[in-house]
Amino acid sequence: MVSCRLPCVAAYLNVYERTPMKRSELNQIIQSAMAFIHQRGLFLPPFAAWTPEDWHSRAPATAELIANGLGWDITDFGSGDFAKQGLLLFTVRNGHPAHPEAKPYAEKLMIVGDGQLTPLHYHWRKVEDIINRGGGMLMVRVYHSTADEQLDRNSAVDVSVDGIMRTIEAGGIVALAAGESITLVPGVYHEFWGEGGQLLIGEVSSINDDATDNRFFQPIGRFPTIEEDQPIRYPLVGDHR
Repeated sequence: MVSCRLPCVAAYLNVYERTPMKRSELNQIIQSAMAFIHQRGLFLPPFAAWTPEDWHSRAPATAELIANGLGWDITDFGSGDFAKQGLLLFTVRNGHPAHPEAKPYAEKLMIVGDGQLTPLHYHWRKVEDIINRGGGMLMVRVYHSTADEQLDRNSAVDVSVDGIMRTIEAGGIVALAAGESITLVPGVYHEFWGEGGQLLIGEVSSINDDATDNRFFQPIGRFPTIEEDQPIRYPLVGDHR
Protein backbone atom coordinates (compact mmCIF):
# COMPACT_ATOMS: atom_id res chain seq x y z
CA MET A 1 0.00 0.00 0.00
CA VAL A 2 1.31 3.43 -0.93
CA SER A 3 0.32 6.38 1.23
CA CYS A 4 0.98 9.67 -0.45
CA ARG A 5 0.13 13.23 0.54
CA LEU A 6 -0.37 16.06 -1.93
CA PRO A 7 3.26 16.97 -2.78
CA CYS A 8 3.99 13.51 -4.17
CA VAL A 9 0.62 12.64 -5.67
CA ALA A 10 1.58 13.43 -9.27
CA ALA A 11 4.44 10.93 -9.15
CA TYR A 12 2.26 8.40 -7.32
CA LEU A 13 -0.40 8.50 -10.02
CA ASN A 14 1.97 7.50 -12.81
CA VAL A 15 4.62 5.26 -11.27
CA TYR A 16 2.44 2.15 -11.53
CA GLU A 17 1.40 2.80 -15.13
CA ARG A 18 2.88 -0.19 -16.97
CA THR A 19 0.60 -1.48 -19.71
CA PRO A 20 0.18 0.94 -22.65
CA MET A 21 -3.08 1.54 -24.46
CA LYS A 22 -2.88 1.70 -28.25
CA ARG A 23 -3.70 5.00 -29.95
CA SER A 24 -5.90 3.10 -32.39
CA GLU A 25 -7.92 1.81 -29.43
CA LEU A 26 -8.26 5.31 -27.96
CA ASN A 27 -9.39 6.76 -31.29
CA GLN A 28 -12.04 4.06 -31.64
CA ILE A 29 -13.26 4.44 -28.04
CA ILE A 30 -13.80 8.17 -28.57
CA GLN A 31 -15.54 7.65 -31.92
CA SER A 32 -17.94 5.18 -30.31
CA ALA A 33 -18.44 7.47 -27.30
CA MET A 34 -19.51 10.39 -29.47
CA ALA A 35 -22.12 8.21 -31.15
CA PHE A 36 -23.39 6.88 -27.80
CA ILE A 37 -23.66 10.35 -26.26
CA HIS A 38 -25.60 11.57 -29.30
CA GLN A 39 -27.92 8.54 -29.06
CA ARG A 40 -28.67 9.54 -25.46
CA GLY A 41 -29.89 12.92 -26.72
CA LEU A 42 -26.94 15.04 -25.56
CA PHE A 43 -24.61 17.18 -27.62
CA LEU A 44 -20.94 17.89 -27.03
CA PRO A 45 -19.22 21.24 -27.60
CA PRO A 46 -17.42 21.66 -30.96
CA PHE A 47 -13.95 21.02 -29.54
CA ALA A 48 -14.93 17.41 -28.85
CA ALA A 49 -14.42 16.67 -32.55
CA TRP A 50 -11.31 18.78 -33.11
CA THR A 51 -8.26 17.13 -34.61
CA PRO A 52 -4.71 18.05 -33.53
CA GLU A 53 -4.59 20.42 -36.49
CA ASP A 54 -7.77 22.14 -35.31
CA TRP A 55 -6.28 22.67 -31.87
CA HIS A 56 -3.07 24.10 -33.30
CA SER A 57 -4.87 26.43 -35.70
CA ARG A 58 -6.96 27.90 -32.87
CA ALA A 59 -4.08 28.64 -30.50
CA PRO A 60 -3.74 30.72 -28.33
CA ALA A 61 -7.54 30.98 -27.98
CA THR A 62 -7.59 27.42 -26.59
CA ALA A 63 -5.43 28.34 -23.57
CA GLU A 64 -8.29 27.99 -21.06
CA LEU A 65 -9.38 24.63 -22.49
CA ILE A 66 -5.87 23.24 -22.16
CA ALA A 67 -5.02 24.79 -18.79
CA ASN A 68 -8.27 23.57 -17.20
CA GLY A 69 -8.15 20.07 -18.70
CA LEU A 70 -11.24 20.21 -20.91
CA GLY A 71 -11.85 17.44 -23.40
CA TRP A 72 -11.35 13.69 -23.67
CA ASP A 73 -9.78 11.59 -20.93
CA ILE A 74 -9.48 7.80 -21.14
CA THR A 75 -7.82 5.49 -18.66
CA ASP A 76 -7.55 1.79 -17.97
CA PHE A 77 -5.92 2.60 -14.60
CA GLY A 78 -2.88 0.63 -15.75
CA SER A 79 -4.92 -2.59 -15.86
CA GLY A 80 -4.27 -3.50 -19.50
CA ASP A 81 -7.98 -4.38 -19.78
CA PHE A 82 -10.06 -1.26 -20.42
CA ALA A 83 -13.35 -3.16 -20.67
CA LYS A 84 -12.84 -4.65 -17.20
CA GLN A 85 -11.26 -1.70 -15.38
CA GLY A 86 -11.36 1.67 -17.08
CA LEU A 87 -13.29 4.86 -17.66
CA LEU A 88 -13.98 7.33 -20.44
CA LEU A 89 -14.54 10.95 -19.41
CA PHE A 90 -15.22 14.19 -21.23
CA THR A 91 -14.71 17.36 -19.22
CA VAL A 92 -17.22 19.89 -20.52
CA ARG A 93 -16.28 22.76 -18.21
CA ASN A 94 -13.87 23.29 -15.35
CA GLY A 95 -12.20 25.99 -13.31
CA HIS A 96 -8.54 26.10 -12.37
CA PRO A 97 -7.39 25.30 -8.81
CA ALA A 98 -5.11 28.35 -8.84
CA HIS A 99 -8.05 30.65 -9.62
CA PRO A 100 -11.14 29.19 -7.92
CA GLU A 101 -12.82 32.58 -7.80
CA ALA A 102 -13.12 32.67 -11.60
CA LYS A 103 -15.03 29.39 -12.03
CA PRO A 104 -15.47 27.25 -8.91
CA TYR A 105 -17.22 24.32 -10.60
CA ALA A 106 -16.79 21.53 -13.15
CA GLU A 107 -18.96 19.27 -15.29
CA LYS A 108 -18.12 15.94 -16.89
CA LEU A 109 -19.75 13.23 -18.91
CA MET A 110 -18.54 9.67 -18.39
CA ILE A 111 -19.29 6.37 -20.07
CA VAL A 112 -19.26 3.23 -17.92
CA GLY A 113 -19.51 -0.20 -19.49
CA ASP A 114 -21.49 -3.12 -18.13
CA GLY A 115 -19.24 -4.48 -15.38
CA GLN A 116 -16.50 -1.91 -16.07
CA LEU A 117 -14.94 -0.84 -12.77
CA THR A 118 -13.57 2.50 -11.64
CA PRO A 119 -11.54 1.40 -8.59
CA LEU A 120 -11.65 2.68 -5.03
CA HIS A 121 -10.49 6.26 -4.58
CA TYR A 122 -11.38 9.48 -2.85
CA HIS A 123 -10.66 13.18 -3.28
CA TRP A 124 -9.03 15.49 -0.77
CA ARG A 125 -10.94 18.56 -1.97
CA LYS A 126 -13.56 17.82 -4.61
CA VAL A 127 -17.25 17.50 -3.81
CA GLU A 128 -19.15 15.78 -6.62
CA ASP A 129 -22.57 14.67 -7.68
CA ILE A 130 -22.48 11.49 -9.78
CA ILE A 131 -25.63 11.18 -11.90
CA ASN A 132 -26.94 8.19 -13.83
CA ARG A 133 -28.04 9.62 -17.19
CA GLY A 134 -29.37 6.28 -18.40
CA GLY A 135 -28.50 2.96 -20.00
CA GLY A 136 -28.39 0.67 -16.96
CA MET A 137 -27.85 0.71 -13.21
CA LEU A 138 -24.90 2.52 -11.64
CA MET A 139 -23.51 0.69 -8.62
CA VAL A 140 -21.49 2.77 -6.12
CA ARG A 141 -19.63 1.22 -3.18
CA VAL A 142 -18.64 3.57 -0.33
CA TYR A 143 -16.35 3.61 2.70
CA HIS A 144 -15.08 6.31 5.00
CA SER A 145 -11.31 6.77 4.95
CA THR A 146 -9.19 6.70 8.08
CA ALA A 147 -6.62 9.27 9.19
CA ASP A 148 -3.87 7.16 7.57
CA GLU A 149 -5.85 6.85 4.30
CA GLN A 150 -7.00 3.26 4.79
CA LEU A 151 -10.55 1.91 4.61
CA ASP A 152 -12.75 2.42 7.64
CA ARG A 153 -14.47 -0.96 7.60
CA ASN A 154 -16.60 -0.25 10.67
CA SER A 155 -18.25 3.15 10.25
CA ALA A 156 -21.43 3.63 8.26
CA VAL A 157 -21.43 6.34 5.59
CA ASP A 158 -24.13 9.00 5.40
CA VAL A 159 -24.69 9.99 1.77
CA SER A 160 -27.18 12.21 -0.01
CA VAL A 161 -29.08 10.49 -2.82
CA ASP A 162 -31.00 13.15 -4.74
CA GLY A 163 -31.06 15.28 -1.59
CA ILE A 164 -32.33 12.51 0.67
CA MET A 165 -29.89 11.30 3.32
CA ARG A 166 -29.23 7.58 3.49
CA THR A 167 -27.01 5.64 5.88
CA ILE A 168 -24.95 2.96 4.10
CA GLU A 169 -22.94 0.33 5.94
CA ALA A 170 -19.19 0.35 5.40
CA GLY A 171 -18.56 -1.18 1.98
CA GLY A 172 -22.26 -1.05 1.15
CA ILE A 173 -23.53 -0.39 -2.35
CA VAL A 174 -25.86 2.35 -3.52
CA ALA A 175 -27.70 1.32 -6.71
CA LEU A 176 -28.67 4.30 -8.84
CA ALA A 177 -31.32 3.99 -11.55
CA ALA A 178 -31.56 6.37 -14.50
CA GLY A 179 -32.00 9.93 -13.27
CA GLU A 180 -30.73 9.25 -9.74
CA SER A 181 -27.59 10.78 -8.25
CA ILE A 182 -25.30 10.53 -5.25
CA THR A 183 -23.25 13.27 -3.56
CA LEU A 184 -19.71 12.27 -2.61
CA VAL A 185 -17.71 14.45 -0.25
CA PRO A 186 -13.94 14.59 0.37
CA GLY A 187 -12.52 11.60 2.21
CA VAL A 188 -15.23 9.12 1.17
CA TYR A 189 -13.74 6.20 -0.75
CA HIS A 190 -15.89 5.11 -3.67
CA GLU A 191 -15.78 2.71 -6.57
CA PHE A 192 -18.43 2.26 -9.24
CA TRP A 193 -19.44 0.09 -12.16
CA GLY A 194 -22.37 -0.45 -14.48
CA GLU A 195 -24.93 -3.24 -14.53
CA GLY A 196 -27.47 -4.00 -17.22
CA GLY A 197 -25.87 -2.11 -20.08
CA GLN A 198 -23.57 0.73 -21.02
CA LEU A 199 -24.25 3.86 -18.96
CA LEU A 200 -23.94 7.56 -19.58
CA ILE A 201 -22.92 9.24 -16.34
CA GLY A 202 -22.88 12.92 -15.46
CA GLU A 203 -20.66 14.58 -12.90
CA VAL A 204 -21.25 18.03 -11.43
CA SER A 205 -18.60 19.07 -8.95
CA SER A 206 -16.31 21.67 -7.50
CA ILE A 207 -13.11 22.24 -9.48
CA ASN A 208 -11.66 19.00 -10.83
CA ASP A 209 -7.90 18.49 -10.46
CA ASP A 210 -6.84 15.03 -11.56
CA ALA A 211 -3.15 15.85 -11.12
CA THR A 212 -3.27 16.27 -7.33
CA ASP A 213 -6.72 15.35 -5.99
CA ASN A 214 -7.07 11.57 -6.46
CA ARG A 215 -6.18 9.13 -3.70
CA PHE A 216 -6.48 5.57 -5.02
CA PHE A 217 -6.65 2.82 -2.41
CA GLN A 218 -4.52 0.48 -4.49
CA PRO A 219 -1.34 1.71 -6.24
CA ILE A 220 -2.55 2.17 -9.80
CA GLY A 221 -2.03 4.66 -12.60
CA ARG A 222 -4.55 7.39 -13.33
CA PHE A 223 -3.32 8.36 -16.82
CA PRO A 224 -2.47 5.90 -19.59
CA THR A 225 0.83 5.38 -21.30
CA ILE A 226 0.13 5.20 -25.02
CA GLU A 227 1.54 3.11 -27.84
CA GLU A 228 1.38 5.37 -30.90
CA ASP A 229 0.37 2.79 -33.49
CA GLN A 230 -1.61 5.32 -35.55
CA PRO A 231 -1.97 9.12 -35.70
CA ILE A 232 -3.98 10.96 -33.07
CA ARG A 233 -7.53 11.57 -34.25
CA TYR A 234 -8.97 13.09 -31.09
CA PRO A 235 -6.41 14.45 -28.59
CA LEU A 236 -6.70 13.52 -24.93
CA VAL A 237 -6.20 16.15 -22.24
CA GLY A 238 -2.78 14.62 -21.61
CA ASP A 239 -1.74 15.02 -25.22
CA HIS A 240 -1.70 18.81 -24.87
CA ARG A 241 1.22 18.51 -22.46
